[in-house]
Amino acid sequence: MITDPFQSSIEQLESAAKFLGLSREIIDQLSQPQRIVKVNFPVLMDDGNIKIFVGFRSQHNNARGPYKGGLRFSLQVTESEVKALSAWMTWKCAVAGIPFGGGKGGVVVDTKQLSITELERLSRAYIKAIYDVIGPNKDVPAPDMYTTPEIMAWMVDEYSKLVGEYTPAVITGKPIDKGGSEGRTEATGQGGVYVLEQLSQKANLVPQNTSVAIQGSGNVGYYFAVLAQQLGYKIVAISDSTLALYNPDGVDVNAAMEHKKQSGSFVGFTGASQITNDQLLELNVDVLVPAAVENVINEVNAGNIKAKYIIEMANGPVTPEADKILSQRNIISIPDILSNSGGVTVSYFEWQQNKDNQKWTKEEVLNKLKPIMVNAFEEAWAAMGKYGTDMRTATYVLAVKKVVDAMIK
Repeated sequence: MITDPFQSSIEQLESAAKFLGLSREIIDQLSQPQRIVKVNFPVLMDDGNIKIFVGFRSQHNNARGPYKGGLRFSLQVTESEVKALSAWMTWKCAVAGIPFGGGKGGVVVDTKQLSITELERLSRAYIKAIYDVIGPNKDVPAPDMYTTPEIMAWMVDEYSKLVGEYTPAVITGKPIDKGGSEGRTEATGQGGVYVLEQLSQKANLVPQNTSVAIQGSGNVGYYFAVLAQQLGYKIVAISDSTLALYNPDGVDVNAAMEHKKQSGSFVGFTGASQITNDQLLELNVDVLVPAAVENVINEVNAGNIKAKYIIEMANGPVTPEADKILSQRNIISIPDILSNSGGVTVSYFEWQQNKDNQKWTKEEVLNKLKPIMVNAFEEAWAAMGKYGTDMRTATYVLAVKKVVDAMIK
């Protein structure tokens, strides 16, 4: 089973390339980032010691615009991971039709072990180490796993000091009062729900009769669940990292999240039974939404998936081996590079607002987001029919073609 995310990203590219008749040279170019930066940088700890941390920034392709992608602070950060995620960002921006390429970065660190002052010094030191390769028209980072709007604000401040002028457009995902965009918090989940609505039209799904299971209740899973439930969809399961809640008649998402907020977990919530995350994935539902981590649907469990449709809200939740199995079983999986592109689209809006010194309302932001998500879905759905292939490959074909067209202009 392939668990290396970078190998998965190459395999997905190769599948799409066959439909486009791309030369080996172009495929090889797109298989590797244009630049991978690795930095070892010192941070002063509260006890007076200096500790060296390792950070990365992968810049995959900038044919369509500046590199764009998140920064994660995690012990799981590897060079392979950031290379894969930067490639997925290239395809995601192309699918959404926004003028960015793909980038991704991270620092190998357990933020739980840092004080707030150490976290700020780490954030500033990382930017100091990479500031010459980023910029509003070069590479625009954003928050990701275990990074926050506050961390982005520190980074903007540090970058601005280093270049000698206030430069809010260098990083997106900032606090609202520091140039962040209204609507960014719920943007990824909202974009996924727009996709759910389009899928419902194609598949003749009636919200009240459509059961949805969501793995994950972080920012993305939470907003997907709340917004879909508001539209009448029946959310029968939702989970966190330890367990899942299941009620065939529907889980009250707000009540479940309030319980978690008060007690720290879903344990003891009385409005649903408790099952495992693995069991959630195999529930007999109409729509399955993996919104947590990578590789949860793989060759081991793909044969047990009972959902008719999958909307991928996590990055890379379905492995290439699982893809083949799902396709053979006529299960349509809406790929992550389409489903969760709402976040990067609103990041683009933030960048635009910063560059033009504007401030849009939340209503304006979401009104601009919807047609982009709808158009991306419609293009991919049409390509699935045109090329006679699965939804992921069709979406990749569209994305890769847009990038190659920009490369050879």
